[in-house]
Amino acid sequence: MSRIGNAIIDLPKGVTIDIDKSNVVTVKGPNGELTQQIDPDLGLDINDNEVTLTRPTDQKRHRAVHGLYRSLVNNMVVGVTEGYTREMELVGVGYRASNSGQLLELTLGYSHPIFFLIPDEVKVETITEKGKNPVVKLTSNDKQLIGQICAKIRSLRKPEPYKGKGIRFVGEQIRTKAGKTAAK
Repeated sequence: MSRIGNAIIDLPKGVTIDIDKSNVVTVKGPNGELTQQIDPDLGLDINDNEVTLTRPTDQKRHRAVHGLYRSLVNNMVVGVTEGYTREMELVGVGYRASNSGQLLELTLGYSHPIFFLIPDEVKVETITEKGKNPVVKLTSNDKQLIGQICAKIRSLRKPEPYKGKGIRFVGEQIRTKAGKTAAK
């Protein structure tokens, strides 16, 4: 049984948390401001620089959402202080990435280039070095948004299991399969 919901969230200096009557939590910090609607049954207690989420009963539903919303609030606190960075590499012959502002242009072996518009909340940077795979670096304070964008970019050309070509996260290990063997 997980104890994530009971864990205390420490607030760093410069971070403030507000909750209004409709249970919308707003977290403000040096990297921006994030809001999240939480379950109306849960209580949010702010004491000094510590935040705790409390549940009214031990019903299965209350236990499930207790850990979920504690993690969401914690992700918001980390996002407005440190932020999140994801790096994806393009593995394959002729695979290229470039950006102009928030427009990401990918060449992934199709007959046409793919243009992907990144939301303004996420900063995009492409790194191309000779002899290395191109890297797309995404930075944001919203963990959910950056994860969703990474998933959409990855879905354009998933890593295939025979040669490992495709879009993957930096450092990700792809399990490769053996190819065909010649019959005699």
